[in-house]
Amino acid sequence: MPARPAHTRGKAEGDWRTLADANGGQHAPGPTIWPIGFAVGIVCILAGLIVSEPAVIAGVVITVIFGFLWIRAATREYRGAPAAEAETARYQPSPAVAGTPPLSTPATDEPLDAGPERYPRNVFLELSTLGLGGLIGLIVTAPILGFAVLPGFTDQNYESVPLGPMDNFPENKWMIATFFRDPTQGEVSRRTAYIRNNGLLEGEPSFTIISNRCAHLGCPVQPNGLVDDKGQKHVPVKTPKGKMLLTLTPVDPSGFGCPCHGGQYNSEGNRISGPPVRALDRYEYSIVNGELILDKPYSVGHTYGEGKNARIEAYELTGPGQHVDGVESWLYPIQPPGR
Repeated sequence: MPARPAHTRGKAEGDWRTLADANGGQHAPGPTIWPIGFAVGIVCILAGLIVSEPAVIAGVVITVIFGFLWIRAATREYRGAPAAEAETARYQPSPAVAGTPPLSTPATDEPLDAGPERYPRNVFLELSTLGLGGLIGLIVTAPILGFAVLPGFTDQNYESVPLGPMDNFPENKWMIATFFRDPTQGEVSRRTAYIRNNGLLEGEPSFTIISNRCAHLGCPVQPNGLVDDKGQKHVPVKTPKGKMLLTLTPVDPSGFGCPCHGGQYNSEGNRISGPPVRALDRYEYSIVNGELILDKPYSVGHTYGEGKNARIEAYELTGPGQHVDGVESWLYPIQPPGR
């Protein structure tokens, strides 16, 4: 029987090979949970864009932590192992030949790490492809996400609208005011508000200004009462963005109603029946040089009392159908300011 070369000794003569040698010197990475945590972080970020800003922050933290641990585990092989451990793993004889004098090792059996470590080309190509693909994906998706998401987290200032002298609004009388938030945009910026001059409160003018946007689905509510179309007048008003024609129509409402889905409100805008979830929105206002200035809108939970003595539960402006108080209000995302 021909003699077997020394460098191919099997278990009978001494196991000089390791699992890494059998696999061509490559160590297969073990399974980890870091990719799962990374994926959970990405899901939290995407869900947080809809739910709330704290969820986005939590998702970013989870993604960064698990992404770092994933990269650290994936690059462990290239960061090197302790020399003593590698030397022991490479030249540890099998238990079957323990105590047997080691045979001479040919020159071809020198340690593989005797020379400079080479970076595998296939790994370089793999990482380059992944990096280039990720960069292209970022370039494509960043503008889309920016236009779709950022407006909800940036301050959208509401510009005040002049409504002319206070003489346009007789005391204790309701007026339907139709105006333009931005005259340069035309009809798309047309708005309607119900305005009542409540007289003086502690020496200062008091107004009730109610939005006509239904708190159910945003349909325009109508006054439940007589509308004096003959008393309608058009008043030219100068605004920071140009001249506007303000339309004022006297009305004597007993309340307000939505013709679309039957929502009903009393004269202070409180919901009394139907599907709306809260009271009608209101507008802040100010008086400058005897002129009524309409400021930003806000949402109302409920109004107690009437006229200048009313106590209003005011909240940041929210969308139609959204609760502003109670447990239900926790189920809605952060609203863009100044809508």
